[in-house]
Amino acid sequence: MTVIAAELDESPALLTANAAAQRARPGFALDPYFYRSQRVYHKELDEVLFKSWLYAGHVSQVPAVGGYFLFELGEDSIIVVRDGNGEIQALANVCRHRGSRICADPEGTCRAFVCPYHGWAYELDGTLKSARGMDRLVGFDPSAYALKRARCTVFEGLIFINCDPAAASFETALQHIEPALSPYDLPTAKIAHRQNYAVEANWKLALENYLECYHCATAHRAYAKRHTLEAPSADVAGENARMLARAEEATGVPGITLEHSQVYGSSPDFGCCAHTRRYALYDRFKTGSRDGQPLAPLMGDFKGYDGGAGDFQFGPLAFMLNYPDHCVLYRFIPRGIANTDMELVWFVRGDAEEGRDYERDALTWLWDRTTREDQTLILRNSEGVLSRFFEPGPYHPQQERLCIEFVDWYLDALERSM
Repeated sequence: MTVIAAELDESPALLTANAAAQRARPGFALDPYFYRSQRVYHKELDEVLFKSWLYAGHVSQVPAVGGYFLFELGEDSIIVVRDGNGEIQALANVCRHRGSRICADPEGTCRAFVCPYHGWAYELDGTLKSARGMDRLVGFDPSAYALKRARCTVFEGLIFINCDPAAASFETALQHIEPALSPYDLPTAKIAHRQNYAVEANWKLALENYLECYHCATAHRAYAKRHTLEAPSADVAGENARMLARAEEATGVPGITLEHSQVYGSSPDFGCCAHTRRYALYDRFKTGSRDGQPLAPLMGDFKGYDGGAGDFQFGPLAFMLNYPDHCVLYRFIPRGIANTDMELVWFVRGDAEEGRDYERDALTWLWDRTTREDQTLILRNSEGVLSRFFEPGPYHPQQERLCIEFVDWYLDALERSM
C-alpha cells in the first residue's frame, strides 16, 4: 500500500507559497507538495472536483423508474436515479436526519429510499415522504428536509453531474461536439463491459498520464502499433491527412471530421471541457483489435471504416476513444489523496449480442492491456514523485501540452479562494 508522508505544515500560507512557486516555473511538472498535502486535496474537492461536470454513468444503467446506481467521489456518494416522472436525478446519499448513508448497494431498483437507521423515507426525486414520529416536533416542516441534489445533465445517453448549484450549464459546451458524437448513437448503445482499475496514487498522476502520449511509444507497444497519436503530429501528418480525406465517404457520416477543443483554461465556463478530433490508425488497422479487423457491428450511422478513431473529452476527468464498431469511455475518480479509480466502459451497438456479434475478451483486449500497463506506470510515478530526491522537470512542449494546460487551469482553481 502506498503511504504518503503528509506535510507537517498544512497552513494556508504554505499553499499560497507553493502555488506562487509553481507559477514561477511555467511548463514544469507539479511539485510533490500538490500530491501529498491534505489541505490541497480537500481544496481540490471543494474548488475543482465538486464544481466540475463529471461523468456519472449511462442511461442504460437506469432503464426504468426506480432504477438507481451510486456514483462515488472522494469520500462522498451520490444516488443517480430515474424518478417517478422518468427524469434522472442526482441525490446526495446522506439522510437529512443524522447523516446515515441511505443506499449501500452500488445499484438496484426501489420504490422509495428508506434510511436503514431511523426509517426516514424519501420519494425518488428526493423529497421527504415520511419521518417516523417527527410529527411530535412542533414546527417540523418535511419540505425543508429533502435529500440534497446535484445538477444533472444527459447528453447523448451519457449522464453528467455537478455538485455546484451555481455551475454553468454544460449543454452549451457539449453542443459544439454533438455532430461528431451523435453518429455513434450512444443513447441506444449497450454496455458490453465495465471495469474499474484502482491505483494507489493521487488522481492528478493518473489524469496526467492519460493527457499525454509521450510515454506511449515506450510503455504501450500494442497501443502504439495501432494509433498515430503515439507520434509527434508532424511525423504522422500524412497518415492523418489521408484518413481525413476519405473519412466522410468511407464512414457515410457527414461531418465526422469535426474538430473542436475547449478544455481546461479555454473552456467557456469552469469544468465544462468539450473536445473532439479524429485521428488516424496505422495502415491495415480498421479498429482497436489484435489483427486490425472489426470486433463488433458498426455503431449508429456508420456504414464503413475509414482507418480513423474519434477522440473526445467531457469535463476535466472523462474521455472517449470511439472506433466505428465500438467506443471506450475512460473516467478518473479520486477516492482519497492516494487512491484513484480508473473506470473503463466498453460500448457496442444496442442490438449486438455477446457470443454472436462480438466476443468480450477480444473487444476489451487492447484497452484492458493498456490500462493495466498504466496502473504500473502510475504507481511507479507516484513512488518517484513522493521521493525526497524528486525535482520536477519540464513537460514536453508538444506531446505533454495538455498537462501544461491542466496545471495552469488547476492552479487557477486553487487560487480562486486563497
